Amino acid sequence: MGNIRPTYIKRVAIHLVKEYPQAFTGDFQHNKDMVDQLSSVDSKTMRNRIAGYVTRYRKNHIV
Repeated sequence: MGNIRPTYIKRVAIHLVKEYPQAFTGDFQHNKDMVDQLSSVDSKTMRNRIAGYVTRYRKNHIV
């Protein structure tokens, strides 16, 4: 069983990956810094959840 994430996390993550395809990699730490720079997310928890989904998305989808 995998993690079930809210739609808004997926929506923001996919939007960021499609808008800035070269900015994200398969590395969570790098993606966490990039989400912090490229979005206006206030909470650390939300930033980390978005970065985690971006990492997973990049590993499973060729963008």
